[in-house]
Amino acid sequence: MRLYLRHNYDRAWPRKLRILLVTGSVADVEQLTPKLTQELWQEDQGTLLLWGGDPAAPADAAWLTALRKLRHRPVDGVVWVTSAFDRFAGSDAEPPAPLTPESMDALSHALKGRCDALGWKLPLYVWSLHPRAGELQGRISQPVGCQLSAACKPEALARQLSDLIPPLTAQGIQQICDKPQQNFLLTLADLLIREPQSLTGPLSVLLNPYRPLPLAGVVFSPPSAGAGRSVAHHWGKDNCWDAIPASTQALPAGLRPRKPGISWTQMAGVGVAALMALWGISMAVSFVANRDLVTTAQEQVQQSVSEKQPLSKRLHALSELQKTLARLQYRAQHGVPWYVRGGLSQNDALLVALFPRYSESALPLLRDAAAEHLTQQLQAFVQLPPDSPLRERMAKSVYDRLRLYLMLSRPEKMDAAWFSATLMRDWPRRAGVANGLWQGSGPALYAFYAASLVSHPQWRLHADDMLVSQTRTLLVRQMGVRNSESTLYQKMLSQVSNQYADMRLTDMTGDTDAASLFSTDEVVPGMFTRQAWEEAVQPAIDKVVNERREEMDWVLSDSRQPATQQTSPEALKQRLTARYFADFSTAWLDFLNSLRWQRAVALSDAIDQLTLMADVRQSPLVALMNTLNIQGRTGETGEAISDSLVKSAKNLLGGDKQPAIDQSGGARGPLEATFGPALALINSQQKGGGNTDLSLQTFLTRVTQVRLRLQQVTNAADPQAMTQALAQTVFQGKAVDLTETRDYGSLVAAGLGQEWSGFGQTMFVRPMEQAWQQVLQPAAESLNAQWQTAVVDDWNSAFGGRYPFKDVSSEVSLPLLAKYLNADSGRITRFLQTRLNGVLHREGSHWVPDSINAQGLTFNPAFLRAVDTLSHISDVVFTRGEAGLFFELRPGTADGIMETRLVIDSQKLTYMNQMPAWKRFNWPADTEAPGAALSWISTQAGTRQYADMSGTWGWIRLLDKASVSAYPGTGSSYSLTWQAQDGRPLNYTLRTEAGEGPLALLKLRNFNLPLQIFTVSEPAADPLADDTDPTETD
Repeated sequence: MRLYLRHNYDRAWPRKLRILLVTGSVADVEQLTPKLTQELWQEDQGTLLLWGGDPAAPADAAWLTALRKLRHRPVDGVVWVTSAFDRFAGSDAEPPAPLTPESMDALSHALKGRCDALGWKLPLYVWSLHPRAGELQGRISQPVGCQLSAACKPEALARQLSDLIPPLTAQGIQQICDKPQQNFLLTLADLLIREPQSLTGPLSVLLNPYRPLPLAGVVFSPPSAGAGRSVAHHWGKDNCWDAIPASTQALPAGLRPRKPGISWTQMAGVGVAALMALWGISMAVSFVANRDLVTTAQEQVQQSVSEKQPLSKRLHALSELQKTLARLQYRAQHGVPWYVRGGLSQNDALLVALFPRYSESALPLLRDAAAEHLTQQLQAFVQLPPDSPLRERMAKSVYDRLRLYLMLSRPEKMDAAWFSATLMRDWPRRAGVANGLWQGSGPALYAFYAASLVSHPQWRLHADDMLVSQTRTLLVRQMGVRNSESTLYQKMLSQVSNQYADMRLTDMTGDTDAASLFSTDEVVPGMFTRQAWEEAVQPAIDKVVNERREEMDWVLSDSRQPATQQTSPEALKQRLTARYFADFSTAWLDFLNSLRWQRAVALSDAIDQLTLMADVRQSPLVALMNTLNIQGRTGETGEAISDSLVKSAKNLLGGDKQPAIDQSGGARGPLEATFGPALALINSQQKGGGNTDLSLQTFLTRVTQVRLRLQQVTNAADPQAMTQALAQTVFQGKAVDLTETRDYGSLVAAGLGQEWSGFGQTMFVRPMEQAWQQVLQPAAESLNAQWQTAVVDDWNSAFGGRYPFKDVSSEVSLPLLAKYLNADSGRITRFLQTRLNGVLHREGSHWVPDSINAQGLTFNPAFLRAVDTLSHISDVVFTRGEAGLFFELRPGTADGIMETRLVIDSQKLTYMNQMPAWKRFNWPADTEAPGAALSWISTQAGTRQYADMSGTWGWIRLLDKASVSAYPGTGSSYSLTWQAQDGRPLNYTLRTEAGEGPLALLKLRNFNLPLQIFTVSEPAADPLADDTDPTETD
């Protein structure tokens, strides 16, 4: 249908067509418009008829919904075709039954339902069809009917129908004269005369005030003759349809189609009327309010400028004028009240007019009076004697007065709140004004004037340059740097100290189980964090610097010469920043160095600690180092915390592609000197150092290797044997994962530097030492047992109870002793070199524990002294493998001694007070009579025997009886003195080739070989270990 209409009427067809919805019984409608009930729509000569269905049947909702979309107003009117009013006289057909009120009411609701479905309230046309008039070919078609008004009553309907009778009669007579068969008009007139109530009665139901549809007109016609067409959707329109208006605009306003509800035109009319009434009222109210405002302001101006009024009244009037100006300014910014609008508001004009009048009274009463007061105070300060103590005490107050004075002359520097408060504090009483009035209205007066001075720079005061210069000079001399750097720094810290919570270990390690590895009771103050620096400390320093710049560059200086070169704001900022970061570093170092590693009771506990430590996803150490990576970059010009958070979010989204340890680099900052080693440890891999650089990732990888090795030990069938075997490899000098990782951790700790020593030892040394101790503890006991079995027991069996170990006659076999003490192949040396080569090494004649591998082991001090003693004896006596010594003796003179004779293994030295000479001896000598004898001849007696010691150890036994002292001036000679039985000394000088020579063997007197190499007991308290059980902490 839409395509057909567009084709015949172009795109403007909705405006060119009259659309009517035809309803009624199918028989009646077919007599008027043939085939409409079948084709649903028909069009002819600009009129489109739509089939609306039989009112007695349910409406076709789908069809009506489709029609609703046909155009904006789908239908121009509803036509109800009915033959119920056909009561023409002279017809043989049975007249139709009359319409009852019930049927009319049902009809009304049926039609209203169709209009509701279309969404419009439409005019209703009643088409009275008269089939009893018969169909006569050639009958003249003509419009017959009447249009009703919008407020039509039943009486008006009856009157309009009766008014149709005269024209119907006249025109009907004319037609019947021409053609006697055309009697429709006369018959209709007869019906209206005879039975008018047959129409008015039923139709009155549609005319009650509550009718659902507006009745627009009544049309009368006989059945259409020749209206049918063979072309689909087309019918022959005749003149009868002209009884219905061609346009809805021809209808009264109340009958035109409209949407249900209130009409917008009515609402617009009421609204316009209401607005006009309100506008008139508002204009009247506005006139009164504005007139009162202007009158009040005029009175206030007159009182404030009148010099005949007392000063108090003038100030009061000026205060009221200021309130009026303040009110006007507020209204100019935020809008005037409703009651002063109405097109008569004088707010802006009054504001412009009042400010010049305000200045006429404000300048002398406020500005000039304040300037006079401040000038007197400044002159009094300038006139003080140079040595007056008042200058120092008044410096602060005079500085404020100078600032007040300069603000009056420099509007751009005005601070209204500070100006009014400070001026009133400095000027609490004013002559000629009551104290209460002055204290009550003075602050408001000067606050308003100061605030208005900025926008009215022409009110500025012409300052006395000489007075200002003199005051500045004195203040700079007295104040110097008024606030010391330390005071400013402490003030700045006090402002931010309570804004941020202290940072604890749990805050740095997040959700990781840090208590299982390390702990501390220390905290990092909240003001020494990156967040505090970026959000509070840095702005606070900038504020302090700006205040110093304001103070030094404005109040105490002019544009030609700075007030002081002692310090500049930029230098102050650098020093405050450097001081803050020094304290920042100290706070973090104190905290980190206070960390203590949790003590592991057993090897399984140490393995658990290493597992947690090396798990990069849950490691408290990794979390702590990442925190240091953020905090250590505080003050850098690179990324801020928000950027770090964004990067962390990206890392989370990136999944496994991101490294577990944050290794992002950045610019060097003020904390580089302190945090540089730690940051380098974290970031070393990113910088391309490879395996040659120390890195946290490498350390954790090595820790994982150690953990896996220790787990193999604990999971073995014989864990103790595996543990001892692992320790033996280290004792034998073979490197294992454990020792390499321990060495690497020590290297990492050393690389951090002395400032980080506590932290480095706790985090990188202590964990491996603790694990190493758990491995060494059982191994040390095993090695003690091996030492006792392999060396000590045989030693005691071979040498126990013999000289020189005991003062008995039986002697130790020198060849057998050489097998133990030989420096290269001796049993003791072989045992130490094969079993302890990794933890004990020889330096000269001393055995020294290895500083790295011996960590966690406690060597028995007696054992070290013993092996050192034996090693020294081996170097002196057993140089060639077997025992052998070469030494020289030289006799010495003594009072009363004529001759001495010394025999050592058949080697004789006789001295008879001649020139002493050295004699070379060999011990032990190859002789069948080994031993040593000493005799002498005195001036009072013959030959006497001092001692005769037989056996290989005879010479050593004889030395044991001598008094030995170092010979003065040489390190290889010793003075030997035997005290003879007669009290005379027998003196000899011993000169050795190596060490103490035979005197070295005297160290074997009462010598016992220790049973233990290591002292096995509970480990001593470690200052870097925490004995607190983490499971016991709350």
